[in-house]
Amino acid sequence: MDHTINGKLVKVLEPQSGTSARGNWKKQSFIIETIETYPKKICLIAWNERTEILKELTPGDELKISFSIESREYNERWYTDVRAYEITKVSGASAPIAPPTEQYYLSERPPIAQPDASPSNPAPIDDDLPF
Repeated sequence: MDHTINGKLVKVLEPQSGTSARGNWKKQSFIIETIETYPKKICLIAWNERTEILKELTPGDELKISFSIESREYNERWYTDVRAYEITKVSGASAPIAPPTEQYYLSERPPIAQPDASPSNPAPIDDDLPF
């Protein structure tokens, strides 16, 4: 199952390499932050030649990433990888800006009107409302 996501690059982690029965391999993890109302951070992995793309990127770059999710079992534990197979730098696109979260918590209340001792327009005395 393949997916696509847009996000901003947060950090590129150190590359890892080794040798397996198939030959040499190299992988590098990187973190993106999604561009949504409630952003999420996601750790993705680039394998072999795709790690070269990460060298050209800087934190803050907006990316479009196609990825697959793969799980495997080892010693009765399950491990899941989010593998990026296509990484594209998005240029010139303006991303929607999420509202700052403190806006909802630090909003100022409107001033409460204080009754004056002598109002300028007193209510008529012949008001016949029942309350």
